Formats: sequence, C-alpha cells, structure tokens
Amino acid sequence: MIDIKALRENPDVMKENIILRNLDPEKYNVDYILELDSKRRELQKELDNLRSLRNKISQEIGKKVGQEKENLIKEAKEIKEKIEKIEEEFKNIEKELYQRLWQLPNFLSPKAPRGKDENDNIEIKRWGEIKKFNFTPKDHLDLGIMNDLLDFERGSKVTGSNFYYLKNEAVILEFALMQMVIDTLVPEGFKIFITPDLAKMEIIDGIGFQPRGPEAQIYRIENFDLGLIATAEITLGGYHKDEILDELDLPLKYLGFSHCFRTEAGAYGRYNRGLYRVHQFSKAEIFIICRPEDSEDMHEYILGLEEKIFQKLEIPYRVLDICSGDLGAPAARKFDIEAWMPGRGDFGEVTSCSNCTDYQARRLNIRFRRVTGEVEYVHMLNGTAIAISRALIAIFENYQQEDGSILIPKALQPYTLGIKEIKPKA
Repeated sequence: MIDIKALRENPDVMKENIILRNLDPEKYNVDYILELDSKRRELQKELDNLRSLRNKISQEIGKKVGQEKENLIKEAKEIKEKIEKIEEEFKNIEKELYQRLWQLPNFLSPKAPRGKDENDNIEIKRWGEIKKFNFTPKDHLDLGIMNDLLDFERGSKVTGSNFYYLKNEAVILEFALMQMVIDTLVPEGFKIFITPDLAKMEIIDGIGFQPRGPEAQIYRIENFDLGLIATAEITLGGYHKDEILDELDLPLKYLGFSHCFRTEAGAYGRYNRGLYRVHQFSKAEIFIICRPEDSEDMHEYILGLEEKIFQKLEIPYRVLDICSGDLGAPAARKFDIEAWMPGRGDFGEVTSCSNCTDYQARRLNIRFRRVTGEVEYVHMLNGTAIAISRALIAIFENYQQEDGSILIPKALQPYTLGIKEIKPKA
C-alpha cells in the first residue's frame, strides 16, 4: 500500500506514475483520494476536540449540583451523540480511503524504462551463442511426445485443458533442476522452504497479486477464504506478516519450492502452445527481505543468480529491463530473462525478478527495528530461480538432436541417475 504521507507530498508523481503504467487515471483518482484524506484529518481533529471537551465536562459534573449539574449532563449527552455521528462518518471515509490507497500501484523506480507495453522493454544484455541446427528444429511439445515425456491428452481428460502429465525422464529432470538450484543457492546463504500451495486471500491481496488484464488470475477455493498460489512469492511474503524484524538479521534470503496455479484465462496463440502457459507447474522462488538502502543492490544480486543458473545450463538468453507500462502493480522495477527457444525461433520468458520496495511490506505490515531504535518498513524482492515448465522447453529445444533425442545438460547429469541422453520411444 502507498504511504499516504508520500502521496500528499508527491501527488503529481503518482498521477504520472499511473499514466506511465498505462492505467486509467479515472479509476485511480489521486485528487479524490487526497480529498478523502483531508476530510478524514478534519474529522479526526473535530473528534479530538469533542473528546477533550467531553472529558473536561465529565470532570466538572462531579463538582456541580442542581441545575448546573443537569445542564452539564445534558451537554455531555449532546456531545456524546455528536461524537458517535462523526465517528460513523470518519469510519466510512477511512474505509474508502484505505480501499483506494490499496488499489494504487507502487511508485516506479526512476531507473525503470518508460514505455507503453512489452514492445518498449529494453534489452540490456545477451549471453551465450544461439545454436545453428543443420535440420529444422522441433518444438518442445513434439519432442515431449516423441520421447514420452509429456501427456496433455490424458491431462485434459483428467483435469481439463492445459493440464498435463510429466513422465519418465522429464520427472527426473524436474528434480535434477531443483537440486541444482539448491546446490547453487544454499551456499549463498539461502534458507530453503517448501511452502503451502494455498494462502488466505488477505495474503494474496497483500502481496499485491493484481495481474494485468484477464491473464494469470488466482483460483479461489469455494466456501473457504483461500486461493491456490500462483507463486511462492505469495507464501514467502506472508511468512513475516505483522512482525518487526531485527536489522542485524537482514537481509533474509529465502528459497521457496511450491506448485503454482494460474487460470491463464485468455492466454492463446502459437507461442502459448504446450508447456509455455499451463495451469499448474513447479517453481523455485527467490525471496529477499532487506533494508531500504540495500534493495537496489539485492535486485541486481537476484538477477545475477538467475543468470548463473541459466549459464550453468548453457542456454542462450537475453535480459530485459521491463518498461513502466508492462509492470505489475507491486514492482518498482523488474528484470526478465528470456531464453532462446529454437522451436519458436525466438526468445521466451523463463525468469523475472522484481524490486517491490516497501509496497508489499506496508500491505502485510512487515517492519524492522534499526540498531538505533527506529522502526521502518522493510523492502521485499522476488525472483524466479527456476520455473520447471519453461526450463524444460528451453532444455528440450536447445539440446535436441536430429533424430528427436535430447541430450541432458552437463550441469544436470550429476542428478539424473546416469542418464545423459533421452531417446525417442516407439
């Protein structure tokens, strides 16, 4: 949630922020929010004065007798009724104020590129050499079927469209990828978690999981105030809700493993074929809680870890600095890694990492106490260590051979039970 003091001091910055994020200024009416805030403060001042007067009269009543006492009692009763009326008005205004503040997006980082949509994202780096095949490369879905690694047909029969079974060596690859991530990040001081796959809606909302458009929305559990998580960012972010942390314990570096569930409504097109947009997948998520002055460095640090993982896999990629119009509400700045996917002849997103500054911390009331005694909101960051479904796309397509077989990346071979190559099945 946005700090109301920051909004009072920088209303024009937020107005520009809303436009730069390609949002509707009418829906996020900053002037109206400030009017509500001003009215609330006026009512608060009026309530304070009336309560002070009521207390003063209450003290005087015991000193008076006869008509004077009756007059004071009558006056105290009138003040009480007035207070109750103003309190009700104050409560309604405060509720609407907080609802509107809750909807506002985070302030953009000055370093975030300005742009309208994904076409304005800025490529800042490339790594690796794109392999030139002497045959027409297949896409991951064809390779997955040839090698008996994927079964979307039976997944659809059992659960519905865009659900699938991972089979045989693909299962071994999933656990190999997870173990490689553990071996990469635990030496960096990360604590590892397996998080719940469900979270209360207040936690999901508190994290600010407000996807753009119709895509990537949460599955809700009927008759329960719960939703299936779309990322372990949600459950790791809620882990310290309503807590005050110690500055000396920061940064907290967490690695969370979970299943992820996304409705992906409206996600169509040839690039969304197969594993690219599915309703369920496994993911390892990086989550860091730190001091405000450290969050920019931590953001670069997470990006470096994501790059390290894909460099180990020897998969070519590029890094994008995401523009304002393509950012979700919580992120002040975000980087994406897009891996080369020969089946589409283009790059496709495999990781993202966001600096959410104090936006999520305010919504979840997570603070820290400095050694000097001051209490402030922490900054919170998240990033994808590995999303299995998309990592498998990149591995299948980059390591395919002409006969449809798939080589296992060297970095994963210590974890694949001696399997170095996946061969087509009859």
